[in-house]
Amino acid sequence: MRYQYVVILKKNSERATDLLSILLCFLSAGSFLLTALHSIGSNRTYFLVSIALILWAGLAFNLLSKRKDRGIRVRYRYLFILAAIGWIGTTSVPWIGLFFFVAAFLEYQTKRPLEIGFHYDRIVINTLIRQRHDWSAFNNIVLKDGLLTLDFKNNRLMQKEIADDEDEDDADEEEFNTWCRDQLARAYGK
Repeated sequence: MRYQYVVILKKNSERATDLLSILLCFLSAGSFLLTALHSIGSNRTYFLVSIALILWAGLAFNLLSKRKDRGIRVRYRYLFILAAIGWIGTTSVPWIGLFFFVAAFLEYQTKRPLEIGFHYDRIVINTLIRQRHDWSAFNNIVLKDGLLTLDFKNNRLMQKEIADDEDEDDADEEEFNTWCRDQLARAYGK
């Protein structure tokens, strides 16, 4: 669906997600290395050492990329998938691997920008579970000084800061607010 307006909201949770991802990958690599040391001579020793080294190399690469601030978005989902394979295939607690598969999915979701699409007949909030609202569900919608306010009929208020966008084709606040007022008036038959 093509939206008349799409507002991208600012994300503030990436640092906490990155710290948790680093900790989980680092501890998994250490656990794999300890398991490999206890099972020297078996078939899985080299596999566990390889996974541990790849996890630590991936962490080092991500940390260096983030430190140099090259504009690279650091993702840990592939490291989580590798850790999940290690947990499922070679340890005595394979259920932890399922946790890492879920973590890979959730890491992507927490870093994805929150977008709100405005169409003539509805407003869609693109979260983990997409929320669709008719215009009649709102009292007012205002974009002012980089802050988007959604005033719901059920006394719920959502205020979020919008992301700074370098695109010059962005609509100005007054144009957006006028369009929203028109849609709300049309929804209420005014």
